[in-house]
Amino acid sequence: MLVLGPLGGIAASYMNFSLGFYVNAQVMAGILGSIVTLGYGPAGRHGANYMQTMAASVAGMMAMSCLLQARVWMGLPPVPTWQLVIYMLAIGMLGAGVGMLYTPTLVERMKLTYPSGLAVANILRALTDPALLKRSVARLFGGIGTGVLGGLASAKVAALGAIELSLSTFGAGLIVGARITIPAITSGLLFWALTPTFVSMGWLKEGDPFRKIAFLIALGMILGATVIDIALIVWQAQRRWRGLDGPSQADAGGSAEESTGPRYNLPRLLAFVGVSALAVVVSGMQFFGIPFWMMALALVLVAIFVMGNGISVGLTDSNPISSAFVLSVILFGLAGLTDPMVGLMAATVLLIATSIGCDMQQDRSTGWRLGSNRALQFRFQVGGILVGALMAVGIAELFMAAYPVLRLDQTVMTADQQPAQWASAMTYKFVGVLRGLSEPNPAQTAAIVMGVLFGVVVEGARKLIKRSARYQAFVASGRTGFATDFCLDAFFLPSPYAFSFGGFVNLPTSLWFGAGGVASSLFNTLARRPREDNDLPSDMSTTSLVGGGLIAGDALAALGLGVVGLLALV
Repeated sequence: MLVLGPLGGIAASYMNFSLGFYVNAQVMAGILGSIVTLGYGPAGRHGANYMQTMAASVAGMMAMSCLLQARVWMGLPPVPTWQLVIYMLAIGMLGAGVGMLYTPTLVERMKLTYPSGLAVANILRALTDPALLKRSVARLFGGIGTGVLGGLASAKVAALGAIELSLSTFGAGLIVGARITIPAITSGLLFWALTPTFVSMGWLKEGDPFRKIAFLIALGMILGATVIDIALIVWQAQRRWRGLDGPSQADAGGSAEESTGPRYNLPRLLAFVGVSALAVVVSGMQFFGIPFWMMALALVLVAIFVMGNGISVGLTDSNPISSAFVLSVILFGLAGLTDPMVGLMAATVLLIATSIGCDMQQDRSTGWRLGSNRALQFRFQVGGILVGALMAVGIAELFMAAYPVLRLDQTVMTADQQPAQWASAMTYKFVGVLRGLSEPNPAQTAAIVMGVLFGVVVEGARKLIKRSARYQAFVASGRTGFATDFCLDAFFLPSPYAFSFGGFVNLPTSLWFGAGGVASSLFNTLARRPREDNDLPSDMSTTSLVGGGLIAGDALAALGLGVVGLLALV
């Protein structure tokens, strides 16, 4: 909480200020936490998992320092620090509670991959078990070493930066496989090819990147698919309430293999969410003058996006938090909002809650694989959020005091005035959409509606086909059925959560992600599993270990760059 978390927070803040995105701290904290608990043997994996959960929460809150930079860019009047801390703390608690509410569905019932969560689980297994370490050391640490070198090289070598080398993205692709990554390639190429069409329609200006409008379409896809998923969850819940379906193991309080400790208590968690939501509403209205209707709308959007973005993280390791922020501002604007300051503070609810909620799901996916106690893990995250909220304001002031250029509003600068080292792309996006509140853009609304329709239709069709008993029997019948199901997922009816990936990132990122998935599927199909690996956990395959190592190495490289950046302040 006081060492590993701030280290990850420094790295995350440095990357946000310099680039506009950050590498989540779970993997880095997992490695360092496992070193601390190494002497406890295999049982030490639970302590290491709790430590990384807490540290990642601290780092995740500190990454929100870009919100303070946005206030400075917009020339908003300063507010008391204690008000910002209380507001961010209440939102973080809300995000953690809502994220935990969804874990029985997303983690245990749907069994989503959560690539970074899987990477942490494999690292903790290997580093706390000498037998597993001996078996996996070459693949795991080979991936870590390659990831460190690649992360440093992509930041310092111009040629690698030009092709946007990202070994963590490639590693995530290795973990999830081609069913998820081929749709990312397809959507990236499709949006890239449609760029001239978007320009001719007036949706983009000449020279604009396609994701300036594609991210809204992609976010609409997630929103549409989430509507289908939430509707199914509500339908299943009312059937269980009426006694038509028996309770699932996840609803009964967790896995029987869970380590000892306090039991998961759903009524207590619901009460925690309710109190946190009330604190968010009261602090937002009292401190920043946000209307009640806007706070209520923000809470509804949190319930939707923590589910939708959580599924996206589970499939692709991508959490489009900045897009959730932008969409919420657009919706507030359509409802009549014109004050940028109110819009910033209201949309902050979406940004922080979605970030922390999806982190909770990612962390819990690790805990579920390891058998760590659910209630204890949640308490550790709450402790991390408390410290992170206190440090988020401080780290923002530290960087902006040391580098005054971070205080300059880049949205009003010409291209040759843009600072080379401090792109601050996330802040740029926030301020740009907030300044547009006075001039609504019909193209943005049309793009979101298009994406929602795609998400509803495609996800609805997928659910109808996949839930058919005849189709399930056909898939299980042999190679023809397997190949048909693969083509359905990869080409014909890809998951909107996977397909949306190409709209959030530049084309090279989609290609790196896709290349990892294709390489993984080819390797796992053509290569024979070594006989000595038969007793390893099923999710500790060669591609999972190497992919997790690449993610870990890239995270450690980001940490190194962040620490160097901080030392340069002295």
